[in-house]
Amino acid sequence: MTDAENHTGPALYLIPTPIGNLEDISLRTLRILQSVDALACEDTRHTRKIFERHSLTSPPVIFACHAHNEDRAVGRILSLLRDGKSVGITTDAGAPGISDPGQRAAAAVIEAGYDVVALPGPSAVITALMVSGLPVPAFTFLGFLPRRPGRQRKLFASFAEIPSALVFFESPFRVGKILEVAAEVLGEREAAVCIELTKKFENIHRGPLDELAAYFSDQKIKGEVTIVIGPPSRITSDADDPQSPFPMP
Repeated sequence: MTDAENHTGPALYLIPTPIGNLEDISLRTLRILQSVDALACEDTRHTRKIFERHSLTSPPVIFACHAHNEDRAVGRILSLLRDGKSVGITTDAGAPGISDPGQRAAAAVIEAGYDVVALPGPSAVITALMVSGLPVPAFTFLGFLPRRPGRQRKLFASFAEIPSALVFFESPFRVGKILEVAAEVLGEREAAVCIELTKKFENIHRGPLDELAAYFSDQKIKGEVTIVIGPPSRITSDADDPQSPFPMP
């Protein structure tokens, strides 16, 4: 297989997939999806929807690579690479290895001396940051937060003085509680709760942390949630100063 960068030989392709809208996919991604020799998927049924939507030809080999079988799937990926095959890996949405399976596969392939090629693509993190309307002099991605409030408080406290926006994923059943903890620890900060990004029922709620916490305390939410918390207000003010070490982009 030959890629756009004249890459030849066995390689692992990390392939981001749409986070909701199946049209959010690049021409390069479509080409790679149907030209690899094998494809490892977090859920093969989910990935097949992309093939059906875009009338793609499936690779000869498709198999599962998810949180419960990733070690076994890595062995199969390495075996395919040893046979000179190219392998792609996809998750249900977004980028492999970012709060989803794929990191262990990439690390094992790199250690074995094979090439890893990462394709750019859809990201709930970047999408949420853009649509939040909040200043982003820098940002810290926290993935999924701990479930226990004590550990949540400790985590937020560790970022309280850092001049960075915070972005993380949360269960729709815990949004109100996590915002309450964040308001308690971080104080007066602006935030955005992004629900079902890029999907039909996308909904963005923006406002101060305490107000959002109160609103979501009795709201029932369906779908995937990404939360953005803006940087400390003093950082936002300092960003307008040309001498600030954290100038706004």
